[in-house]
Amino acid sequence: MSDVFEGYERQYSEIFDSLSQKCTSAAVLDGEQRRQKVSEIRSEIEDAELLIRKMDLEARSLQPSVRAGLLVKLREYKSDMTNIKNEVKRINSSNSKQVTREELLESGMADSFAVTSDQRGRVLMSTERLAQSSDRIKESRRVALETEELGSSILQDLHNQRQSLLHAHNSLHGVDENIGKSKKILAAMSKRIDRNKWIIGGVIAALAFAIIIILYFKFSH
Repeated sequence: MSDVFEGYERQYSEIFDSLSQKCTSAAVLDGEQRRQKVSEIRSEIEDAELLIRKMDLEARSLQPSVRAGLLVKLREYKSDMTNIKNEVKRINSSNSKQVTREELLESGMADSFAVTSDQRGRVLMSTERLAQSSDRIKESRRVALETEELGSSILQDLHNQRQSLLHAHNSLHGVDENIGKSKKILAAMSKRIDRNKWIIGGVIAALAFAIIIILYFKFSH
C-alpha cells in the first residue's frame, strides 16, 4: 500500500468517526440545533467523498496485486457513506415532524403528533448500524493489511526465485563456454596427432629407404 493512500485513509477514518458521533447526537437534538448539526454532517460527508475519490485514483495507479484489496475497501467506504446519507435523511424527516409538532402544540394539537416509540426505535437502529459500519471499516483495514503482507511475501519469494534462475542460467552459460573451449582444444590435439603420425610415417619411410640403399651398395661390392 502506498503512503499516499494510507494518508487519505487516516483522514477518512477520522471524518467517519466524527460523522458517526454527530449523527448520534443529531438524532436527539431538536429544532435549530439539529439543523445546524445536519449542516455540519453534510459538509463532512463532502470531505469524506472527496477523500474516497482520491483513494480510488491512487489505488488504480498501483500494482494489480495491491489494487484489488484496496478497491474492496473503497466499496465498503462508499457503502458506509450511503448509510450516513440515509441516516441524515431520516434525521431531517424526523426534524420536520418535530417542527410540525411544535407548531401544532402552539395551536393546541400537540397530542395528535407526539413522537412515537417507533421513531425512537428507528433512531436506535440507525445508531447501531453506524456502529456496525465502523466495525466493518476496522475489519476491512485489518484484512487489507494482512493481504498486503501476504502479497509482499509472495513478491519477495518470486524475486528470490528469479535470482536463483538467473544464477543457474549464468552457470549453464559458463559450462557451455567451457565445453566449447574443450571441444576446440581436443580438435586441435587430434589434428596435431594426425600430423605427427604423417611425420613419423615419413621419417620411418625415409629411414627404410636409406637402409635399403646402404644394403644395396654394401652387397653390390
